[in-house]
Amino acid sequence: MNIHALLINRFSEALETMGVENAPIPVSRSARPEFGEYQFNGAMALAKQLRQKPRDIAEKIVEIVKLDDVASKLEVAGPGFINVHLNNEWLANQCELALHDPRIGVAKSPEQTVVVDYSSPNLAKEMHVGHLRTTIIGDAVVKVLEFLGHKVIRQNHMGDWGTQFGMLLAHLSDKLEQEVAETALSDLEDFYREAKVRFDDEEGFADRAREYVVKLQGGDEKCLSLWEKFIDVSIAHSEDVYKKLNVSLTRADIMGESAYNHDLANVISELKEKGIAVEDQGAQVVFIPELADKEGNPAVYIVQKSGGGYLYATTDLAAMRYRSGTLNADRTLILTDARQALHFKQTEIVGRKAGFMEEAQTYEHCPFGMMLGSDGKPFKTRTGGTVKLVELLDEAVERAGKLIAERDNDLSADELAEVARKVGIGAVKYADLSKNRTTDYMFNWDTMLSFEGNTAPYLQYAYTRVKSLFRKAGVAIETMPVDINIVEKQEHALSVLLLQFEEVVGLVSRDATPHVLCTYLYELASAFMSFYEACPMLKDGIELKVRDSRLALSALVASTLSQGLNLLGIETLEKM
Repeated sequence: MNIHALLINRFSEALETMGVENAPIPVSRSARPEFGEYQFNGAMALAKQLRQKPRDIAEKIVEIVKLDDVASKLEVAGPGFINVHLNNEWLANQCELALHDPRIGVAKSPEQTVVVDYSSPNLAKEMHVGHLRTTIIGDAVVKVLEFLGHKVIRQNHMGDWGTQFGMLLAHLSDKLEQEVAETALSDLEDFYREAKVRFDDEEGFADRAREYVVKLQGGDEKCLSLWEKFIDVSIAHSEDVYKKLNVSLTRADIMGESAYNHDLANVISELKEKGIAVEDQGAQVVFIPELADKEGNPAVYIVQKSGGGYLYATTDLAAMRYRSGTLNADRTLILTDARQALHFKQTEIVGRKAGFMEEAQTYEHCPFGMMLGSDGKPFKTRTGGTVKLVELLDEAVERAGKLIAERDNDLSADELAEVARKVGIGAVKYADLSKNRTTDYMFNWDTMLSFEGNTAPYLQYAYTRVKSLFRKAGVAIETMPVDINIVEKQEHALSVLLLQFEEVVGLVSRDATPHVLCTYLYELASAFMSFYEACPMLKDGIELKVRDSRLALSALVASTLSQGLNLLGIETLEKM
């Protein structure tokens, strides 16, 4: 149930009855419960058009708007706000419907084809913490879009091409004379480091590396075979990380830079033919007056180097054309760090000028901030090195295991290991996802693994708390009678939150902002805890009808927490 959309529809109908058409319908949630749950703020904007006082307009709207079935009270406040107080009986009926619905009351959206470009590790190295945000934010957005019924095409734009591969292939060729590829590439970081040292210091090696680049780009069979071995082992490393992270990316989702190699010359030809790209100092350049500096000099966007080499810009234009033309994407979402924002703005401007996208198709760069250490600088190891993502995740599981072992529990060794895995991985993911993606955030083990506050362990614990209620009551959630009766203010507040799930999921889908869902789930878990304290279920003397009504609300809480955490890629537990 989307209460927000329902209210917009009803107020829109009321304004049409008054002869007002195409007016904005500003409906928002109320900040304070004494002013109801929602507020209509459109009367002020209509005052000039209707030549009436805003308060008089608001009172007229209250007379006309058809909300008797939804609201217990409508009141005009201040200069013309309309406060909407939702009806307990209506809330109860909607909660009952949601509890019977496998989708917990969330309707599917009109289907769109959405390409989501995320994760995108460089296959010359192992995944490190810099890949965490794009991977988990992208995967949460993908899961939300799919839940809402969209056709989602995951695209893992892996860095699997370019000049560094000449260096790596020359080194691999030498190593393979002594050992198999899997052994040679068992530690990608060491392999890369060895190759770089040779490139910098070993006489003749740099020339060999450049020869390998030419051969690779020319389709030489031996070079392509070496390249495929390197890519295969590198992808296997990434797959291990995705599995640990509970991320839905697979090998089939890889659309690396190499996939567009065949089209790069065509991109340049088209840009030149249309007069968009011009030669400048031997390079092919697009000048972008829309992004001129203060002196009026247009931004410079290089699409081909003077030596004929291609750049990220060329590949991204080819990717845009493929996604828009071949995949027919209504939306393209690209998740990278904020430092690439200008590049993607330039790419969109150039691509649209070239006709690589239809006007209605969107190209949305979704930037994110950095993960910082306690010193406020980019997160590094104690020695200042790059933190491997797999090692960070292993440490999270180890730390979670120690914390849970210290708590009062009756878990077996196998159960403890499973709980530690789910809590540890969930904690790392949620600490990131719960922050607005556009801001930097500080990585802190103690905060993220806490069982209090806005953390994954707190939400996972809230879910197990609900499940334990049903075990104690000896009632199966699936078969219990559903007859909800809302009386107490805590029941009212909880039911309102439960019915706002669809609104929240819609916002995440629209803006690619998983933190909105995190905030909602934390508010829901907190509201459940308040409800649990104020509205006992299993105490002696509680009427069966009252108990079952409150258990039914609790069951809907469990379903909503489970679905919400699942969309974030965080696993729930039956007990902790």
